[in-house]
Amino acid sequence: MPAAKRIGQDDLRNHNMSVVLSTIARSRTPMSRAALAKSIGLTKATMSLLTDILLKNGVLRELEPVSESTYGRPATPLAFSSGRWAGVGMQINTDGVGYTVLDVNGDVVCGDWHERTMVNVNPDAAFAELDDMMRPVERDLAERGYRVAGAQLALPGLVTNGNRLLVARNFGWHDLDLNRYPVFARLGAKVDNEATLAAIAQIPGYASQCADRDWPIGPLDSFVYVSTDIGIGGAYVREGQIVRGDHGFAGEIGHLCVDMHGSRCRCGRHGCLETIAGRRALTVAAGLAEDDGAVAGTELLPDLYAAWRGGDTKAALAVENALAALAAALASTVNMIDMENIVLGGLWNGFGDGLLADLERRVQSQILARDAMRVRLMFPPVTGHPAMRGAAVMGLRRLFDDPMRFMTAE
Repeated sequence: MPAAKRIGQDDLRNHNMSVVLSTIARSRTPMSRAALAKSIGLTKATMSLLTDILLKNGVLRELEPVSESTYGRPATPLAFSSGRWAGVGMQINTDGVGYTVLDVNGDVVCGDWHERTMVNVNPDAAFAELDDMMRPVERDLAERGYRVAGAQLALPGLVTNGNRLLVARNFGWHDLDLNRYPVFARLGAKVDNEATLAAIAQIPGYASQCADRDWPIGPLDSFVYVSTDIGIGGAYVREGQIVRGDHGFAGEIGHLCVDMHGSRCRCGRHGCLETIAGRRALTVAAGLAEDDGAVAGTELLPDLYAAWRGGDTKAALAVENALAALAAALASTVNMIDMENIVLGGLWNGFGDGLLADLERRVQSQILARDAMRVRLMFPPVTGHPAMRGAAVMGLRRLFDDPMRFMTAE
């Protein structure tokens, strides 16, 4: 039996500071030291020590004192500082390449997206373009006094620890060691699946200040996230944390079989969900393109929405078949993992709330526990390049997970 790891004072301080940061991020209103100590269960002395370190290192700032009761001294709320700590999110997708920089206070510092077809693109060319985008951004952040806590890249494929891409079939990429690209070395970047990162972007306060507005998902809620593009990806979030599975590949809902005799998928199987409900399949089935190669970009989506709303027969049939397949796949997912919240991202947002309600009814009618639970489908609160934002959030997460590593002033 392995010996238990000894936990020292530094480990305990690091853990407590991580909890403090997460508690502040998840709160929709600023919290005082006393409120934080009460919420977390730490002594006021310990809380003062931790917050003083965070204040000295520019992670937190003090707001104007407020009276929390009719007696006693006014309390001083704490909030994340701006202009000091940031996470960098990057993405290479079938429809383009780009980046976003997120301040720990939740503000977007800067970002850019180059819209273009990236199917079957040479990986060296794609990473050269990303590298050219990032170099001036890195210089600008340094000149503005930002410290990058971490950087993450979103890719539509299977990735493993150590920044290795196993396969991204819509790119035609296989077995790539991404550490060979300079942008990874300069930023200490990591790579993750785009659907996983898009799901993280929907979790309020995961590693930056949560928005002060209504949010359909709580910080510790459970949900299934479905990402729809040319392919269909997914992620499972259990009590505010991603469920990755034994090898990190959990969530590939797009490759659930919904038709044993269906079209051959790029994964090699027949009748996968994405062969019916993905952007490529929908656009071809609606008669808007003659073959797969013509629908790599997103430029045909407005035509698809217009044709469906206008009652075009082919478009209506394509959407109906996709809805039936999607309902079957989602019901099977709910039956297997017992989650009632489903967040439907990507191209389906453009069809509107009526279609979402229809899909919810279909899923509800197919789940085994339909008399005991209610599924809830929703469009995501973060819709503009959510994987890229999630990647930036994960960059900031390094500060939250191991804060003492970044503290230079105590």
